[in-house]
Amino acid sequence: MDLAFDRQHIWHPYTSTLTPLTCYPVTHADGVSLYLEDGTELVDGMSSWWSAIHGYNHPRLNQAAHQQINKMSHVMFGGITHQPAIDACRKLLELAPDNLQHVFLADSGSVAVEVSLKMALQYWHAKGEQRPKFLTLRHGYHGDTFAAMSVTDPDNSMHSLYKGFLPEHLFAESPRGGFWQEWDDNDIVDFRRQLTDNHHQIAAVILEPIVQGAGGMRIYHPQFLREVRALCDEFGVLLILDEIATGFGRTGKLFACEHAGIAPDILCVGKALTGGYMTLSATLASKDVADTVCGGEAGCFMHGPTFMGNPLACSVAAASLELIAENHWQQQVKQIEQCFAERLPLLNHYPQVKATRWLGAIGVVETHHPVHMEAIQALFVEHGVWIRPFGRLIYMMPPFISEAHHLDQLLNAVEAALQTPECFQS
Repeated sequence: MDLAFDRQHIWHPYTSTLTPLTCYPVTHADGVSLYLEDGTELVDGMSSWWSAIHGYNHPRLNQAAHQQINKMSHVMFGGITHQPAIDACRKLLELAPDNLQHVFLADSGSVAVEVSLKMALQYWHAKGEQRPKFLTLRHGYHGDTFAAMSVTDPDNSMHSLYKGFLPEHLFAESPRGGFWQEWDDNDIVDFRRQLTDNHHQIAAVILEPIVQGAGGMRIYHPQFLREVRALCDEFGVLLILDEIATGFGRTGKLFACEHAGIAPDILCVGKALTGGYMTLSATLASKDVADTVCGGEAGCFMHGPTFMGNPLACSVAAASLELIAENHWQQQVKQIEQCFAERLPLLNHYPQVKATRWLGAIGVVETHHPVHMEAIQALFVEHGVWIRPFGRLIYMMPPFISEAHHLDQLLNAVEAALQTPECFQS
C-alpha cells in the first residue's frame, strides 16, 4: 500500500497537511476486527464511528448488497421509487415512535440535520410566521455542514473558528446531572428561561437525547428530556431529536428518547442505519409537520439530494433493520453495559482520570489532559485494539457483537494508556 502517497496527498478527517498523523493500512475487516497490511488484528472499539453495530462482513448484509448491485446500484428518486426504499422506510417506521409517519431519505447524518432544520423553518413559513431561530444545548454536536454547525456549541466545539460566519442561534446550559444521578430541577432552569423569553422566534428545539456525543460524551438525566418535551408542548415549539449517534440500540433502548418515554416531532437517524455499510440517513416527521410543510406556499418540501433513496444503501438498510428487529441487540448491549459498569470505575484511581461514565454500549474515560494522538494511537495498535480518542475523551462504542474477551482487550489497552504519560499532553 502506497502510504507515502497517502501521507502526501490524502487529507484525512480532522488532520493537518503540515503535520499528517500516521495512518494504519487496513486491508479487510471481519466480525469485530480490523486487519492491517502486516497481518495485525485490531479489535475495533469504535464501530467505524459508531455505525458498524453488527460488526464487519456480516453475511446477511453482504447478501443484501450483492443481490441489489446486480439489479440496480442507483437511480434518481425524483418521480421513481423502488422496493429497497419501500422496504427500508417501512421497517424504519415500524421501529420509530408511532407519531412519526413520513420518511425523508438523505445522504449523511449532517444532511439529515440540515433537512430537519429546513423542515422546521418551512413549517412555520407555511403557518405564516417567521421563526428564524433554533434553541439547542451547549456541548452539543450535530454535524460539520453549515446549518448543522450553527446548532453546534459555538464556543466549546471544533467549530468555534466559524463563529461570526454562521447563523446565531440560542444555546441553553446543558444539564449537569448524570444519567444515574438524582434529578435536579435546576438543570432545566436556563432552558425554560430561553424558551419563555424567545419562543415566538424559535422554530424548533434540537438536541441529542440522553447522550451528547462529539461535544463531550455527556450522558444526562432522562427527566431533562421529559421537561423539554413538556416545555415544547406548552410553548408550541417543534422538537427535533438528533439520534444519529444514539439510535438503533446504542444506549440500551432502540432510540435514546425511549429512556424518557417521549417522542419528537422530527427525528434524525443515520450512522447505524445501514450497519455501517453505506452512507444513508433519514429524517422522520409527524403527519402534522409533513402536511403543514407541504400545505405552504411552495407546495412541497424544498430539498432533493442527488443520491436520495440510493437502492444499494436502502437494500442494506432494510437488511440491517431486519437484524435489529430480531432483538438480539438488547442482550448484546446489556452485556457490554455490564462490562463497562464493572471495569470503568476501577480506572478512576489513575491520576490522569477525571471521570468515567457509561450507558448501553457506550464507555467513556474523561482525562485531565488532552491525549497525544500519535502516541496513544500507536499504543492502542500495539495492544491490538482500535480506539480513536479526541481531546480529553477516550471513548468506546464497540460493535454489539463484541464478546467479553474483546471488551477486556479494549479496556486493558485503555488502562495501559492511562499508565503511559507519553500518551497525554502536559
